[in-house]
Amino acid sequence: MSAGQEPRFCLACGMALQSLVREEDGGPKARLRCPACGWTHWNNPTPVLAAVVECTDRGGQVLLARNAAWPGRMFALITGFMEAGESAEAGIAREVLEETALVAESVALIGVYEFQRMNQVIIAYHVRAAGEVRLSPELAEYKLFDPPDLRCWQAGTGHALADWLRGRGIEPQFIERA
Repeated sequence: MSAGQEPRFCLACGMALQSLVREEDGGPKARLRCPACGWTHWNNPTPVLAAVVECTDRGGQVLLARNAAWPGRMFALITGFMEAGESAEAGIAREVLEETALVAESVALIGVYEFQRMNQVIIAYHVRAAGEVRLSPELAEYKLFDPPDLRCWQAGTGHALADWLRGRGIEPQFIERA
C-alpha cells in the first residue's frame, strides 16, 4: 500500500474492510473496519517534518528545492518523515543532511500546521545549516533566496514559511497555486 492510499483488506485477518459505524468517545463514527475481527483503520494524520533551511555560509539565504517527481518549477521546503526512535529535531537535521548534504548548526521550532489535503500534520523548523549543497536523487534542483524575495504558498509548509518570515519582520507575499 503506498502513502495516502487506504487499505482495502484487514491487516489482522485479510477480510475486506467496510465502512462501519461504531460508537467511539465522541459518538458514532464511520471508519473502515473489519466485519470479522473488528480491526479498525484509524486513518490518523501522518506527522511530516519540514525545514526552512537558512544557509549560514551563504549570507543567510534560504534554500528551497524542487522534488524530482513534481511537474513544473515549484520549489518548497525540505521535508521528510521521522524514523523510529529519533526526535523531531534529530529527524529534520537528518533529512536536511540526506537531501542537501548541509549540516545543521541549529534547529528551532517554527510551529505545527495542518495539511488536511494530504492527511498530514507538519512540524516545521528553522534549520541554520552550512556546507556544500549536493542534492539527493529525490530532488531535481535547488534555489537560494534572500528572505525578502521568498514567496509563500497557501497550503501546508507555505504557512510555516510565512510565520518564519513574520518572525523576521518581513510581511510574507503569497502566490496562487496553479
